[in-house]
Amino acid sequence: MGAADIVPGVSGGTIAFITGIYFRLLEAINAVPQAFFHHLIRGQMRQFWAACDGTFLLCLLAGILGSIATLASAISHALATYPILIWSFFFGLIVASVWHVGRQVRRYGLLLLLPFSVGTVFAWWVTTLSGSPLSPSMPVYFGAGALAICAMILPGISGSFILVILGMYVPVLDAIRSLDLGILGIFAVGCLVGLLSVARLITWAFHRYHDLVLALLTGFMVGALNKVWPWKETLSWRTNSAGKQVPLNEASISPMGYAELTGDESQLLLAMTCALAGLLLVLLVEWVGRKKQPGPAR
Repeated sequence: MGAADIVPGVSGGTIAFITGIYFRLLEAINAVPQAFFHHLIRGQMRQFWAACDGTFLLCLLAGILGSIATLASAISHALATYPILIWSFFFGLIVASVWHVGRQVRRYGLLLLLPFSVGTVFAWWVTTLSGSPLSPSMPVYFGAGALAICAMILPGISGSFILVILGMYVPVLDAIRSLDLGILGIFAVGCLVGLLSVARLITWAFHRYHDLVLALLTGFMVGALNKVWPWKETLSWRTNSAGKQVPLNEASISPMGYAELTGDESQLLLAMTCALAGLLLVLLVEWVGRKKQPGPAR
């Protein structure tokens, strides 16, 4: 999830879903406020830890932070050096995730086409938005954290890309690099508020409208494919935290159109191989998850 959240366009929520921990994550997050008031403030640490599935959350958080710390530079370098191949891998991963999430629907029907279409159009629209830099301030950092974490927990919507659209991707990265604890603290509080709010809303919706919500999330992932399409025409640029010019607004084009526009090879065969690798990785993760599951899936 940490590796996915580094990349604008790829959602950590998608990774959580295909690894089978999505609903456990939602339940653990929802349990934190009640466990805090019922146990932690009374000094009942063991009961608090058990009520909010503390070991699971701690392992997950350690994995996310460890991945961000160790893989951020490598992923950024790979995206800059082999953009077509890396985006192809993510494209295949999300295509397989669409299939995986769609299989969780209990009863298929024409009614599901509406939320699926809404999710697809909305996610596609988000991927076409232009960045509009905000003036960094404490309320802006708080709001950016709340919006970004809401996107991160939703399969198909990238929290990093939301920060890019808001113009807050570079300021947040700069705060991380400089260890500005004041800014990071406000951003973290925004993340916490957004996370607790959206997790409760998603859980409520799943309990009452399971298939409709899955159709909506599947649409989100289909629409997000526009962002991870490997062949792009750059329309505008932004300056990253290292002071380099990187693409901001891009339009998807065909492999042939890319070769004509840039003069570079489309790498179509290698791209298809990487996409297949991403697809097979999801299928492998799903197979391993089924082998290790002791009973029927909830």
